[in-house]
Amino acid sequence: MSAWPYAVGSIGAPGLHVHDLRHTGSTFAAAGGTGIKDLMARMGHDSERAALIYQHKARGADHAITNATDAHIEAEQHQDNGDATTLGPAS
Repeated sequence: MSAWPYAVGSIGAPGLHVHDLRHTGSTFAAAGGTGIKDLMARMGHDSERAALIYQHKARGADHAITNATDAHIEAEQHQDNGDATTLGPAS
């Protein structure tokens, strides 16, 4: 039996895989400013596609898009001098 299941069980993470550590390390590297070519070399990939995934996660693109949308809506509401219509889900 491999020592891996015992090791991850002893730290309370029985579903943890070695690939999870690789993914976490690559995400941390991208968050630290590592460029696409360096990420590709680190991961051993020939394609930029995988490296872009890590950089996208590191940059928090979804969070930034949401914040920008919220800021735009709030600015529009303030321009309406308090007469803004409440936005909600489409029916």
